[in-house]
Amino acid sequence: MRVLLSNDDGYRAEGLQALERALLGQAEIMIVAPERNHSGASNSLTLFEPLRITQLGKNRWYCSGTPTDCVHIAITGLLPVDPHMVFSGINHGPNLGDDVLYSGTVAAAMEARVLDIPAVAVSVAGYPPRNFESASRAVSELFERLSRSKPPGNMLLNVNVPDLPWKEIRGFKLTRLGHRHKAARVRVSDDPYGGKLYWMGLPGHGLDAGPDTDFHALGDGWISVTPLQCDLTDHQRLEAAGDWLRR
Repeated sequence: MRVLLSNDDGYRAEGLQALERALLGQAEIMIVAPERNHSGASNSLTLFEPLRITQLGKNRWYCSGTPTDCVHIAITGLLPVDPHMVFSGINHGPNLGDDVLYSGTVAAAMEARVLDIPAVAVSVAGYPPRNFESASRAVSELFERLSRSKPPGNMLLNVNVPDLPWKEIRGFKLTRLGHRHKAARVRVSDDPYGGKLYWMGLPGHGLDAGPDTDFHALGDGWISVTPLQCDLTDHQRLEAAGDWLRR
């Protein structure tokens, strides 16, 4: 089986190396990852300037663009054959709830889903993470299950692994996305050359974090597995929005 690996932390990231170790000997591995860290890049595509691809070795490249650029270029022009599956990660830090809207890790996997290739985004919930080997083992077990039963092309999973030794992890749990409190206010400091510098505030803690959410599972020592979709339509509010529009 051919598997494309990418990430948003850059091609030198320890998490990407851990992801590759997890799949060595189980799949034909191809890597197309960003040249530098693109955390928070979401689904951005580079449309109005060319991208540079640099080959590092057999089936290994880095790209001057975003995580989405990497996967898009890999599948639509760089690779001689399509991968059967895409794994993105292993991200340095969690991607829970609202994080998936900003995450470059999830975006890389989502681009594969848009191109009809099943994909998995994997994150380890520590910053900086200490237990990449636990995340690697989680990837290996997930891949083995997916290999036994071919996943549909529209499958997209968001996986978060507790930053714990493997023996302390309770297993896999199917979850839904939770929801965070509002992020902290920006931090402002003085620019030594005049003016102000603005740093994004830290993300909020779990607000909707009940027993069926990714927040709760992770906090309870489980690996959360959340199926995602690309359809952002709020189907529950379609009728109410229609009534409001008619008024």
